[in-house]
Amino acid sequence: MVRRPVAWIVALVLFAEALGVLAVNWFLGVVVDRQDMSLAGLDPDVMSASSKAGGVVFGLYFGLCGLVALLVALRDRAPAGFGKVLLISAAVVHALLGAFAWGLIGWTAFLLMVVVLALIVLLLMTYDGRPEGPEPVDAGAPVSPPAAPTAP
Repeated sequence: MVRRPVAWIVALVLFAEALGVLAVNWFLGVVVDRQDMSLAGLDPDVMSASSKAGGVVFGLYFGLCGLVALLVALRDRAPAGFGKVLLISAAVVHALLGAFAWGLIGWTAFLLMVVVLALIVLLLMTYDGRPEGPEPVDAGAPVSPPAAPTAP
């Protein structure tokens, strides 16, 4: 019942997060480039380029995770193989980001990361591999012949 809506919500959240991470890192790269200041002797151009590259990499990562969640929502089937690994890794990343956010930013950022983590885990747990509905018939099971008619 709640499987498809959760998958849609996870897909939307991960796409929004991908755009947000990309935009924030790109903005930070532009700020570092315009400041033209060095941090501990590092070249500002290298810092700017690495911030932009990190934003692109993590934006693509979260976008790919969002694509997996979107395919789960469209097909109404559990993620399999690489898609399941991607969603599990996204859950681990959000748990780590939540832990860092608590110490560095505050409880509101922690709460946001925990909500996203909970949505991803809910998506993974609602598609547990068991099909809904009646038990499937095993095609390899021997079939008993019908009973012979009895004479009156």
